[in-house]
Amino acid sequence: MHGGDEVVAALAGPPQPLDWKFSQVFGERTAGEEVQEVDIISAIEFDKTGDHLATGDRGGRVVLFERTDTKDHGVSRRDMERMDYLISRHPEFRYKTEFQSHEPEFDYLKSLEIEEKINKIRWCQTANSALFLLSTNDKTIKFWKVQEKKVKKISDMNLDPSKAVGNGSIASSSNSSSPKPCLANGSSLDGSYNNLSHDFSFPPGGLPSLHLPVVVTSQETNLVARCRRVYGHAHDYHINSISNNSDGETFISADDLRINLWNLEISNQSFNIVDVKPANMEDLTEVITSAEFHPTHCNMLAYSSSKGSIRLIDLRQSALCDSHAKLFEEPEAPGSRSFFTEIIASISDIKFAKDGRYILSRDYMTLKLWDINMDSGPVATFQVHEYLRPKLCDLYENDSIFDKFECCLSGDGLRVATGSYSNLFRVFGCAPGSTEATTLEASKNPMRRQVQTPSRPSRPLSSITRVVRRGTETPGVDANGNSFDFTTKLLHLAWHPTENSIACAAANSLYMMLSFLFRMRLCNMGLGYF
Repeated sequence: MHGGDEVVAALAGPPQPLDWKFSQVFGERTAGEEVQEVDIISAIEFDKTGDHLATGDRGGRVVLFERTDTKDHGVSRRDMERMDYLISRHPEFRYKTEFQSHEPEFDYLKSLEIEEKINKIRWCQTANSALFLLSTNDKTIKFWKVQEKKVKKISDMNLDPSKAVGNGSIASSSNSSSPKPCLANGSSLDGSYNNLSHDFSFPPGGLPSLHLPVVVTSQETNLVARCRRVYGHAHDYHINSISNNSDGETFISADDLRINLWNLEISNQSFNIVDVKPANMEDLTEVITSAEFHPTHCNMLAYSSSKGSIRLIDLRQSALCDSHAKLFEEPEAPGSRSFFTEIIASISDIKFAKDGRYILSRDYMTLKLWDINMDSGPVATFQVHEYLRPKLCDLYENDSIFDKFECCLSGDGLRVATGSYSNLFRVFGCAPGSTEATTLEASKNPMRRQVQTPSRPSRPLSSITRVVRRGTETPGVDANGNSFDFTTKLLHLAWHPTENSIACAAANSLYMMLSFLFRMRLCNMGLGYF
């Protein structure tokens, strides 16, 4: 077999598990440092290019980070990778700016406090080097514009007796003196200009010049965040999702019972496209938990429910999408029903793959991958923390069973990731034949709690089912023999759109993890960027 054939064969097989490394941390806390509630990160989102990252916290602030390693050199990142440049460098982000997006409010009509916590952040299309994004708390969505502006300064007002005005010109004098501070009315602090007629002789050129305040534009720039629009008063229940449309003009917002369609340019009007509220609230059996637009088809969106189902709807069918185009749900196994069945079946997050072919969903115990062309069941199921199943009663007692974990897919669609307790997160391979199931910790040593998984024979994607090795029945011990902590949970994470890099939130700390393995191997093969 020729060398080229060997390369093709190697690429045709399942990808090797990635070797994850710690890259950066922002907001790292020292041992024993108490975390303030307002500093806990509640939302993470990369933009489409991966050059910017936004986080929101429970204090209503949005913090922006920008990538710096792509700006240090004149060549593009793709060219650097073809030149094996990436082997000696890794993605680096730096703090860019932050702003207060939401403030705590009080609804006097409903006697309801509205938290400032940021629930979701979504990047919008950029224009003229400015950054645009949407942020929302429980009730109000805001459209922000962040751009660099040159700083305008005001020159000091002063009287300079060394210069005089004559016929519009400034006469020079041999006597030089520095400007002296003046009061608002033009008087000097030391009183030297209080009475010019006593001690001051007028020069032949005329009266002393009066320097009025002048606005001067300097070369110094400053980042300014400005709220362009506020989309409010459209949701009776807490907003759980916002999602941009691929048309760049509209977006949706979803609460427990309704999904509204907005135009970015119109803030005082929205269209209700999904309404699951029954005529009698006693008949309510499920609520909307997450909603997401299709990445390329502007007429399609999906939303999940507390019963573990996903509905795909087509906006071309009707103005109010009471009926769905497709329904994705997994039949309940006979004899498996318990008190906790419906609680743990509730889907907390859904994400479309980059090509729109697959939908990833996260319920309390599992990740499921769905093919939108096959509604008979998920094509893959990944057990996230199966060792907690015997502890569901304890999790119910301390309300941990209601935690909402997010999920994400890699840009190439070969892997999925989601969070767990003890600041752990899981990465699974979903390519045919892959047995990758990695446990990582949001720390400077992410691989220290690695779970070893046995290799398995290759199977087609439609029959893949990942099951992590079950742990023992010892209370408080996970599958790897480590104690788990329900108070430290990794709810929010995001996968870089083009690289194997994950940003994850552990309380108030933002950790960046990355893997070089696969990309470096391709560079060495001379295949360039993958």
